[in-house]
Formats: sequence, structure tokens, C-alpha cells
Amino acid sequence: MSSGIRALMLIFPMVVFGFWGAVHTPEPDSNHNGDSDVALSELPPLPRWAREDLPDFSAYSDTTEKKAAFFSFLYPRIVLANSRILIEREYLQSLSDKDELTRSELTWLEKQAERLRVDEEPGSPDMFRRLENRLDVIPPSLVMAQAANESAWGTSRFARRGNNLFGQWCFSKGCGIVPQSRIEGASHEVADFESPFQSVRSYIQNLNRHSTYQPLRDIRLKARNNGELASGTSLAAGLLGYSERGEDYVEEIRSMIRYNNLNYYDDKFRSVQKNSQKALHKLAAASNEEALLPDGGADGADADEG
Repeated sequence: MSSGIRALMLIFPMVVFGFWGAVHTPEPDSNHNGDSDVALSELPPLPRWAREDLPDFSAYSDTTEKKAAFFSFLYPRIVLANSRILIEREYLQSLSDKDELTRSELTWLEKQAERLRVDEEPGSPDMFRRLENRLDVIPPSLVMAQAANESAWGTSRFARRGNNLFGQWCFSKGCGIVPQSRIEGASHEVADFESPFQSVRSYIQNLNRHSTYQPLRDIRLKARNNGELASGTSLAAGLLGYSERGEDYVEEIRSMIRYNNLNYYDDKFRSVQKNSQKALHKLAAASNEEALLPDGGADGADADEG
């Protein structure tokens, strides 16, 4: 951090921390402990396991075992969150093909636009275009690398006490955990989530709607237009605003993806993304998380439908 920024932080702590929190940290939903999906009959209720707390990863003495357990815990929750987004995305695309929308369909669009911060005329081509760019998935490798980085492999104070894997901030008194290093005059807290799944869901939403991450969404859109799922390595280029460390942070996330072979999970998720709506509904309602693991049927769920 430059001496100029340090000076600003000393002189205007409340202003600087308010700005820094808005730009450089993932902000959770105002109701970040609720299911932030907009009500849609096609979306099944969240399975019970999605509400489970974070395991005690500090109990692992072997680093390899801890990493394997961390990734095995995270991947089903990423697939669950992304499957629900893909169901919503399919519904959004079905509405864009209609000549006339019902009141309930327009209401759903308006609520999605509010959630994803799209300020366009309801039902207009611009609204559909911008919503399709924001209502989209994040590849597992990026989610896993950032979760590992931000939560110290699930062992940080905020992860253990608040199920917060990504360091999301909140700005109302009592909304989370007060950082021990918070300077005098600052008001932010680190958000407290009911479950790690809600932390994952909030993190994905933040990347999908915050103006800081428009470059990430542009990279993802370009890949989609080429019929591809953007990799975590490529999307990491859009995280320059996630940390004050900028390029160094981006390279660290990319190194974690490479070193831990997290592209494997992206490859597996590509099969999930190609599933039919029936298969996606099956994943979104899975009664146990093992069913969403790469070797548990989540990749290629259509094959089980005979």
C-alpha cells in the first residue's frame, strides 16, 4: 500500500474504509443469511445439507488430507449454487423468447434486476442482455482457490465463527464479527452466515453484480459466445479490484489453481453445465451432497435418466 493511501486512511478512516469495503471486498446480501434466490417455482427448496456448518478443518494434521477434505466439502455446494443459477438462467432465456410477458413474469424480472443491479426497462432487450451477463455461473476452480486463500483453508476466525469463506464485509451494527484489527472510526464487520453454502452463494452474487468485477463478467461472456465455460484461471484476471494487492493477488489465485490442479473441477463441471433442465433440477434437490461430487454422478447426470 502506498504512503499516500496510508495517509488518507489516517486522515479519513471512515471514508476510506467505506469506499475500500464497497470496492475491494465481497459485499454480502443485505439479508445474507436467507436464500437469496428470487422466488421461482422451478427452483426446489434447498436441501438440508446445504444448511450445515463448516467442519473443523484445523483438526487435520496432514496438509494433503485437509486440502482434499476442503475441496470435497466445497465442490457440492458450488455445484448446488451454480445449478440453481442455470435453472434461473434457462427461465430468463425462455422469457426473452416470449412476445408478451405476464405480470408475474415481469415481477420476477424486476426482482432479478434489483438483486443483480440492472437498471433497465423491465422486459426490454437491454434488460435481458444485461441480466444474461450477470445471471451466470462461476467456475469451481476460482471459488475453491479464493475460498482457500481468504479463509486459510477453512481455519480462519471468520470461517470458523461465521461460515464466511471469502471475507465478505457488512456495514450494519451486529451484522457479523468485528475484526480485531479494525481501526478506530471504522464501522464494517465481517459477515456472519448461517452456512458455508450461503457464503458461496453471496460470493457468486457479488462477482455477478458489483461494478468492480465487470471485467470478469466480460471474460466470461466472451467465452460463452465461443461456446465455452470460462476457466478460473482466465476469470482471475477480473479480480484486480478484489484485493489491494492487485496483480499479485491475481497471480496468487492462479498459482493456487495450478498447484492444486483445480482445473480438474472445472472440467467436471463442464459436464454439469451441459445437463438438461431435468438433470439440473435433480442436482438442485439432491438429498445428499455426495451425489454432487465428481464421482457421485454430478458430472453427466443425464446418463442416469435412461
